[in-house]
Formats: sequence, structure tokens, C-alpha cells
Amino acid sequence: MENINPFISYLVNQGVPLDTVVLLLMLPLIVTLIAFFRQVIGIKAFGIYTPAIVTFAFLSFQHLRYGIVVFASVIVLGMIMRFVLRKLRILYLPRVAITLSMIALMIMLLLGFGGAMHRTGLAAISIFPILIMITLVEKFVATQIEKGNKAAVILAIETLLISVAGYYLASWPLLIKSIIAFPWIILLTIPVNILLGKWGGLRLSEYFRFKEVLKNMK
Repeated sequence: MENINPFISYLVNQGVPLDTVVLLLMLPLIVTLIAFFRQVIGIKAFGIYTPAIVTFAFLSFQHLRYGIVVFASVIVLGMIMRFVLRKLRILYLPRVAITLSMIALMIMLLLGFGGAMHRTGLAAISIFPILIMITLVEKFVATQIEKGNKAAVILAIETLLISVAGYYLASWPLLIKSIIAFPWIILLTIPVNILLGKWGGLRLSEYFRFKEVLKNMK
């Protein structure tokens, strides 16, 4: 590859996969994007870690649509299992264990369906993104218990939106070429996050939420 930074070239020559290097360099950009969504736009999602790893999971799929299908399937089955298991009145950890087991079986059926429909991109999904999607359920169930079903669904949708945005950012060819040639540009995320950390204005979502109040203040 042309215009590759000498340090990155050294890492690759030492056996470090170039894809791994690119993903590591993308991480500061992705988490900064998530921070921007939270602080400026007002989209909360499941923290900062969960959207980041879901983004990496999406990057592992051959097509984004397969990642969205698995994401949605996991969330829907997680909701169904909570209602089913609630009647058993069992403790939290065994309940989550049963839910994760059922989701694992559901994904196996989904992969089998992908193979039967000759969707090789769906049938050939590796274990890495699948495990990420499965562990997402524990976060979802915990939020259901703590904040209710509506809040959990909203946070899941917000997580999906941020992860899709992160996917497009991390798969942008021009950005990939830029960080390979100039990896030091990721250091620019530090002052950006300092500015985000000092953000004191209303979030974009709050302008819509308090639109009537702001009108009366004028």
C-alpha cells in the first residue's frame, strides 16, 4: 500500500495485521464520535463502550444489513424472554443465562436460514461479532429492569444509530488512507474531547424537547 507511515509499516512487517492496526487507530475516532452524539446531539445509547464494540461487530460483517438483522433479532428475543421468564420468578443471573442460551440457539437458526437462502455473508458470520451481539442482551435486560421497557428500547435504537454512524466513519476509504499515512491525526481527538467535556450548552435534542419553553423565553 502506498503512503503508509513508517511505524505502521514496521508493525505490519513484524506480523501485526494491517486490519488490526487500522481498527486500533479508528477506536479514538469512533469513541469521539460517540461522545459528540451524547454531549452535543443528546443521543445517550448504552454508554460509550457498547456502541463502540457494536460498531466493530458491524465492521466484521460482510454487509451492514446482516449486522442490523442480528442486532434487531437479539433485542427482540431479549424482550420476549424477559416477559416469559418473569413468570418463573428466578434470580437475575440464571435468567440472563437462559436468555443468552436461547439467543445463541436463535442465531444458529438464523445462520442456518442464511445458508439455506444462499446468503453466504449471513451464514459465514464469525464468532466475534456474534458474541458481541449476545452480550448486548445483558445490558438491555439490565436497563429494562432499572428503567423500564420503553427506556431500554429507546437506548437500543440510539445505540444502533450511533453504531451505524460509527460503521460508516470507520469504513470511509479516505479516512482509512489518511490514518495509515498520518496516524498522529488521532491525537486531535484529545483536544476535541476536552472541548466536548466543557460543553455547557443545550443538546440538540433538548432544543426540540423544550421548544415551547424556549419560545416563551424570547
